Amino acid sequence: MIPTDPTLPESTEVAVVGAGLTGLATAALLARSGFLVTVLEARAVGAVATGNTTAKVSLLQGSVMSELRKHAGDTALEAYVAANRAGQDWIRSELADDPSLEQRDAFTYSTTPTGDSAIDAEAEALAAVGLDVDVLGEGEHAGLPYPVTRALRMRGQWQIHPMRLLAHLAEVIREHGGSIVTDCRVLGLQDGKLRTSRGPLQANQVVVASGSPVIDKAGFFARLRVSRSLAAAYRVPGEVPSGMYLSVDAVGRSLRTSQGLLLVGGPSWTTGREQDPAKMLASLDEWVVDQFPGAARVTWWAAQDYQTVSRVPFVGPTGEGLWVATGFNKWGMTNGAAAALTLAGDLTGSPMPWAEALRSPHLTLRDGAEFIGAQAGVAAAAVTSAVRHIGRHDAPGACTHMGGSLEWNDLERTWDCPLHGSRFAEDGAVLEGPAVEALSRASK
Repeated sequence: MIPTDPTLPESTEVAVVGAGLTGLATAALLARSGFLVTVLEARAVGAVATGNTTAKVSLLQGSVMSELRKHAGDTALEAYVAANRAGQDWIRSELADDPSLEQRDAFTYSTTPTGDSAIDAEAEALAAVGLDVDVLGEGEHAGLPYPVTRALRMRGQWQIHPMRLLAHLAEVIREHGGSIVTDCRVLGLQDGKLRTSRGPLQANQVVVASGSPVIDKAGFFARLRVSRSLAAAYRVPGEVPSGMYLSVDAVGRSLRTSQGLLLVGGPSWTTGREQDPAKMLASLDEWVVDQFPGAARVTWWAAQDYQTVSRVPFVGPTGEGLWVATGFNKWGMTNGAAAALTLAGDLTGSPMPWAEALRSPHLTLRDGAEFIGAQAGVAAAAVTSAVRHIGRHDAPGACTHMGGSLEWNDLERTWDCPLHGSRFAEDGAVLEGPAVEALSRASK
C-alpha cells in the first residue's frame, strides 16, 4: 500500500491531477525543485493506465516511429526519440538498484507480408534518427517458439514493475513536503480554484495527467483515439522467451516475462464498441496455449490508451496556469517520464530541448482525413448504440460526459461509452475517461 494523505489542503502552488507515472513524476520533479505540490487522484495510486501496463521501458516501440514520421516528419521524430531517451534514462536513474529494473533485448516482429512491410518502414525510421537495431530475416532466431518472418532487435532496453516506481515517487513527493490525496475526483476548474469531490483547492498552476484530460479546455475528447487492450499472465512449463516482444501484424501480440510468468498482451478495441470482450480473452487464451503448450492463465487485466491524430503526444499549456499531458499511444513509460521532464522544465523556467519541436503544428491532410474519419466513427457509434438501446430496460442512462448511450462490457463488468471512452462501474462510479460525474443509476 502506497501511503497517501487523509486531508485535502486549502491551497497549493501546483496541483497535479492523476497519480499515474506522469502525475507522480511531474510532482516529484517539482517537489525537488522547491514547489509545494498536491497530487489529486480520483481512485488509488496507479489505478488506471500505469498500474495496468506491461511496463516496457523501450525505444523500440512497434511501428510508432514510422507512423510518427509519416504523420509529423523527421524533426518531430528526432524530438520524440530525444524525449523518450531522456525518459528512459530518468526512470533508470530513479530506480537505480531496484531489482524490478531488468535489462532485456527488445524485438518488433512480424509473421505476415503486411507486417513485413511495417517492419521495413520502422527500420527506415529508426535509421533516420540513428537508433541501432539488428534486422533479422526469416529463419533467424528471435527467441520465440513460433515462426517469425521478419524482426528488429534493439539490445539493452528495460522493463520494470510500475508500482515500485510509483511507490518511490510517492515517497519523494511526501519527503519534500508534498501531499497525495486519493479518492478525490476533480470536477472542474475556475479562476485557479479546483472543484473536487472532497472540497475546493486553490492552485497557482494545474497539471492534468489523467489519460483523457478531465479538465479539457482544448477539446481533447474529440482529438484522441481511445482503445482498450487485454493482457494476461500465464504459467508456462519449460523455457519462456527472455526478451520483450511486440508484433506489428493485424492481430498484435505483446510478450515479456515477469517473476517467472509470461505476460501476453492481446487484442485491442475501441472502448465501448466491442460487443463481446469476454470472447476476446478466450481467443487470447487459445492462442497462448497453441504457442506455449501447457500454459495456464493466472490473471488478466485491461488498460486504456489514447492516441493523437498526428501520433505526437501532447504535453504543454492549454490555458493560463493549465498544463496537459496526453496521447502516449501505448508507450506510457518513456513518454510519461518525458512528459514529466517537459512539464517540470516549463514550470521551473528550464525548458527541455525537445519541447518546442513536439509542440509545433503537425496536422497534415492525412491527419485531417483521419480526424474526420474518427468523428464519423463517433457519430456512427452513437447511432448504432442508440438503436440497440431502443426497448431495453437494463441500460443505466446516458454517459455524463456528452450523453452517449452506454454499452455493457461483459468481461470487465463496466458500462463503457462508445463516443469518447468514458467508463463506469456497475454502481455508476466513474472509472476513467473525460466524464467526471457518476451515473444517476446503474446496475446489471
